[in-house]
Amino acid sequence: MTAPLTPPPPPHEQSPQDRWQPHPAWQAPHAPGLAGHPVYPAAYEVSYGQDGPGMKTELREAALITVAVALAGALLGVLWAWLAPHVPLVADATAVYLKDTEGEQAIGVDGTFTLLALGFGALSALVVFLVRRRGGVPLVIALALGGLLGSLLAWRVGIWLGPMQNVVAHAKAVGKGVTFSAPLKLGAHGALLAWSLSALVVHLGLMALFGPRDPDPYEQNPYPAAPPGPPAA
Repeated sequence: MTAPLTPPPPPHEQSPQDRWQPHPAWQAPHAPGLAGHPVYPAAYEVSYGQDGPGMKTELREAALITVAVALAGALLGVLWAWLAPHVPLVADATAVYLKDTEGEQAIGVDGTFTLLALGFGALSALVVFLVRRRGGVPLVIALALGGLLGSLLAWRVGIWLGPMQNVVAHAKAVGKGVTFSAPLKLGAHGALLAWSLSALVVHLGLMALFGPRDPDPYEQNPYPAAPPGPPAA
């Protein structure tokens, strides 16, 4: 008679803590996670940087930019009165006429104002970008509003510095048959928006090309190696 076979030992049951242990690379060195949840290293914390100097500071800076840009319109008005072509007029005993009915001086007056406003808009956007590179909605609104106010101021300053506004009195002062210049007149009122549009476009381009960039967390903090799998049978 043979001895009974000894039954094999029962398989060792592993506790849930022994079945899987996270790889050391996946454990946070300073702050352990909650029980039952995987813990990721502190290197994976995404940092978006500071939100900016604060809304009050941004509003204060926007107000200063609006005033500075608007006051620059006085210089635009002086240049417009100096560079704009004059429209020649002549008077007789009964009325005042255009001396050159086919002349393009009136179009040149509007064109001069528009070109100067475009240049002032680009220059103001460049200066604001160099002074404050963070951008922001208050700054954009300041550029647009300041450009519009500056254009209105330039319009009035140019008219004030230009030829006499009272055409009849001017004609009587120079006499019959004598050529004199018509007062400055902005026929295309859409030119008042040229400064604001130019400033916004140039500032947007500068921010897109040279503005600050948010750091890429995946490039700065690459993923660590995955935990090793179970050994091959």
